[in-house]
Amino acid sequence: MPDDERTMNLSSFVKAKRKAVHLTQVELAQKAGVGLRFVRDLEQGKKSLRLDKVNNVLWLFGFEAGPVEMSREEFTADCTA
Repeated sequence: MPDDERTMNLSSFVKAKRKAVHLTQVELAQKAGVGLRFVRDLEQGKKSLRLDKVNNVLWLFGFEAGPVEMSREEFTADCTA
């Protein structure tokens, strides 16, 4: 996996994958079995989304959500906020 995919946030990742396979948001929603609003919320970076629906979208591209280790800087920033 390229470095830019490892550091890309979820919303950018989904949007890039969708565009790479030439799907509209409507087509992606239909294929993943989720609503258009969900796809829009996901691509806009909404903070609270249902994990099962996120996985429905990711599975179309051969991925699933899982734990990702944070960098020390990210962890420290989150703990002090």
